[in-house]
Amino acid sequence: MKRKIKRIAILTGGGDVPGLNNAMKQVVWRCKREGIEVLGFKRGWKGLSSYRPDLGLEGNSEWVRRLEWNDVRTIDRSGGTFLHTSRTNPAKMREQDMPEHLKQEGMTYPADITDTVVANLEALEIDALIPIGGDDTLSYAARLNQAGYPQVAIPKTMDNDVYGTDYCIGFGTAITRSVQAINDLRTPVGSHERIGVIELFGRNSGETSLVASYLANVDRAIISEVPFDVEKLSEMVVKDKAANPSHYAIITISEGATTVGGEIFETGETDAYGHKKLGGIGLWTAEKIKEHTGMDVTYQQLAYMMRCGAPDALDRMVAMNFGNLAMDMLLDGASGLMTALQDGKYTTVGLNSVIEGVKRVEVDRFYDTREYKPVIRRVQNLPMFLR
Repeated sequence: MKRKIKRIAILTGGGDVPGLNNAMKQVVWRCKREGIEVLGFKRGWKGLSSYRPDLGLEGNSEWVRRLEWNDVRTIDRSGGTFLHTSRTNPAKMREQDMPEHLKQEGMTYPADITDTVVANLEALEIDALIPIGGDDTLSYAARLNQAGYPQVAIPKTMDNDVYGTDYCIGFGTAITRSVQAINDLRTPVGSHERIGVIELFGRNSGETSLVASYLANVDRAIISEVPFDVEKLSEMVVKDKAANPSHYAIITISEGATTVGGEIFETGETDAYGHKKLGGIGLWTAEKIKEHTGMDVTYQQLAYMMRCGAPDALDRMVAMNFGNLAMDMLLDGASGLMTALQDGKYTTVGLNSVIEGVKRVEVDRFYDTREYKPVIRRVQNLPMFLR
C-alpha cells in the first residue's frame, strides 16, 4: 500500500559537484506538482543533526529551510550546491562536530547520534528523505536506512566510485574539465619542450585519470589501483618525448596513486569518515622524473578546477533524471533505494549496496599495467562509460 507523502526533505553532503542543483530543482518541481512540501537541510547531515525541535522550523533557519519553486528556479544555471555541504557523520560524530545542545558531560567520542537524527525527522513530520552524496555521505544514509527511515538516495561524486551504479553525478563534468585542461596545458608544455605531469582527483578509484587520459590521448596514465615504478615511468616519458615531433610528453596521475612498495600521500587530520587530505604524489613524481632524466618538468594539480562551474549536458541529464527517478520511487511507495545507471539504463539498487562493495577500475579489462596506459578495445555492447 502506497504511503501518503505530505512532506519530504533533501540534503547534499561531501564534496560539491556540478549537477547537484539540477537534481534538487527537479525534485522540488515534481513535489510542487504533487502538492508535496519540500524542506532542504543545510550543510548535509550537519544541518539535520543540528536541528533543535524545541525551536521549531522557523527557529532553525540556519539548518533547514522550506523550498518553493522560486527558491530553485535558477539554481541549475550554476554548479555546486545551493544548500551547502559538509563532511559530518552522525554515526561517528566527533567532538568538534557535535552540536552544542547535544553535548553531555562524560560523552564518549566518536558518538552515534542516529536516534537524534531520526527524532528530528519525526519532529519535522518528514515522510521521506532524499540524500545526495558520495560513498561516505550515502554510507550514513545506509545506516539511517537500517534504522528504518524511508529514503531514496542519489549518488554523486566526480570520482565515480559509488558502488552499485555505473555513473555518478559530477563525473562527466570532471572529465570534460580535465580533458580541456590537459589540451590547454599542451601549449606551455609543448612550447618549452617539457614533460607535463597533471594530477587529477581520484582517491581509491583511478577512473578520472583513466578516462581523461584516454580522451585526451596523453602518453601515460597512472591510476590509483596500480602501484607504479617511477624510474620505469621516467624512461617511458623520455621515449615519448623523443618520439613526439613537438618534443614534449604528458602524463596524468591520480591523487591516490602509490609507487611500488610506497604509501599514499596524505596530509592533515582524519575527517569524519576516516580520510585525510590527498595530494602531492604528482609533485613528487614530477621531481623524481626531473631527477632521473635531467629534463624540465611542468607539474599541474587540477584539483577543484575539475569540479567547478556549471555541469555539462551529460551531468544535467543524469542529475535531472535521477531526481525524477527518486520521486517516481517515493510516489510509488518505495524506499531504501538508490538511483543508478547500469548498462546505460536508469534503475534503482538497494541503498545498502553502498556499503556492501567497492567500485574500482577493472584493470584487467581497461589498463595496461606494463605500459601505464588505458587499453580500450572491443567496446561493442559495453555501456557508454565502459563499465
